[in-house]
Amino acid sequence: MSKIGFIGLGIMGRPMAGHLLDAGHELVSVKRGKLDATLAEKGLSEVASPRAVAESSEVIITMVPDTPDVEDVLFGEGGVIEGLKPGTLVIDMSSIAPLATQEFARRIHEAGGEYVDAPVSGGEGGAINAALTIMVGATEEGFERALPLLEVMGKTITHIGGHGAGQTCKVANQIVVALTIEAVSEGLLFASKAGADVAKVRESLLGGLAQSKILDVHGERMIQRTFDPGFRIRLHQKDLNLALEGARGLNLALPGTANAQQLFQSCAALGGSDWDHAGIVRALEALADHEIGQ
Repeated sequence: MSKIGFIGLGIMGRPMAGHLLDAGHELVSVKRGKLDATLAEKGLSEVASPRAVAESSEVIITMVPDTPDVEDVLFGEGGVIEGLKPGTLVIDMSSIAPLATQEFARRIHEAGGEYVDAPVSGGEGGAINAALTIMVGATEEGFERALPLLEVMGKTITHIGGHGAGQTCKVANQIVVALTIEAVSEGLLFASKAGADVAKVRESLLGGLAQSKILDVHGERMIQRTFDPGFRIRLHQKDLNLALEGARGLNLALPGTANAQQLFQSCAALGGSDWDHAGIVRALEALADHEIGQ
């Protein structure tokens, strides 16, 4: 069993850390307000800083919102790198910029550590059920070291390539997810506006070529009007910004991605930055002056 530092106990990180504790690993995190009672009962301890986490850990896992957050945890004042021991495995499971990831990997390697980028897909449900899809960028050695821990938290684990490749795969995932949520929103909104029973339309579509997990899970959210996250719109906006910035660097047009980003921005303008990303339907409903199910 390993002594693991886990930094980022949010909607996703909390259940992921719980699975590692259940598997018998010893976990330490950075003190942030009141200690989560469930994790405390399982044995989670806290220290004052990322540096202190590194000083007491063989493996460090980060699961924080954005590229600057990872940079601050790893390299800021009192950061991981100040307490990093030779041979420490650093696994970043956040969704951040691929180019920044390559630079972070270089700096951790120069400090004597091993870096793995391992962003996830599957949302809160996947985290709770240890069924996440995990996309890994690492050396072969890094992947082999990380794999037993990743298998505790995920179901589909793929070594995509070298450092940054996991993050590139995650950006591609977020493009597909955003456009599919938009497509489900438009299809259900069309059916509802035309007067069809939208629940039965969804049920029928789930039996045909339009079937998808997003139609299943997020289509139900749209019909039931349950937009608590989940995965927040502001975080999906962050991921699509990575896609669009990357596309500019590659001289690549992503018109569907740009349109989805504008719809997410419309949700933000409606006060919905913290809605689940299925809430993109509410931007389309505002344009149609019609709510699904009415």
